[in-house]
Amino acid sequence: MIRKTDKLARPLYDAEQRARRDATPWTLVQGILAPLQFLVFAVSLGLVLRTLWTGEDAALANASVVAKTLVLYAIMVTGSIWEKAVFGRYLFAPAFYWEDMVSMLVLALHSAYLVALAAGTLDTAGLMVLALAAYAAYVVNAAQFVLKLRAARLQGAPAGLAAEGAR
Repeated sequence: MIRKTDKLARPLYDAEQRARRDATPWTLVQGILAPLQFLVFAVSLGLVLRTLWTGEDAALANASVVAKTLVLYAIMVTGSIWEKAVFGRYLFAPAFYWEDMVSMLVLALHSAYLVALAAGTLDTAGLMVLALAAYAAYVVNAAQFVLKLRAARLQGAPAGLAAEGAR
C-alpha cells in the first residue's frame, strides 16, 4: 500500500535536476506559455460553444482553434527542450511520462482538427465537436501538469509545510 508519505519521499527532481530546472530559461518560457495557452483556450472554448449553439461565426471559432493549436505546438516544442535540459531526454522522462503520453493525444486531436479544416472533410459542427474533444484532452493534460507543479512545490517546501500541503 502506498501512503501519502511514500509519495512525498520520492522527489520529482533530484538535486541536479532541480538545479538544471532552476537554471534553464525554458522554465520561464513554460511559465509564460502555459497561462497564455489557457487564456487562448478559454476564449476559443467560448467561441466554439457559441458556434455550436448558434451556427454563427464559424470562421472566428476556426481561427481561434488554429490559434490555440499554434500555441500548443509552441509549448510542446519548448516543453520538449525544457525536458531535455532538465532530464536529458526530449520526451517521456520518467517524472513526466504520463503527462507526455496524454500530451501526445492532445497533439493528435489538435492536429486532426487542422487536417480536417484544411481538407474540408468535416462540416462546421464536426469541426467544433473535434475541437471540443481536443479541448477535453487538453483540460486533462493541464490538470496533470498543475498537479505535478503542486507536488514539486510541496517537495521543495520545508518538511512541515510539505506535510501540511499534502492534506
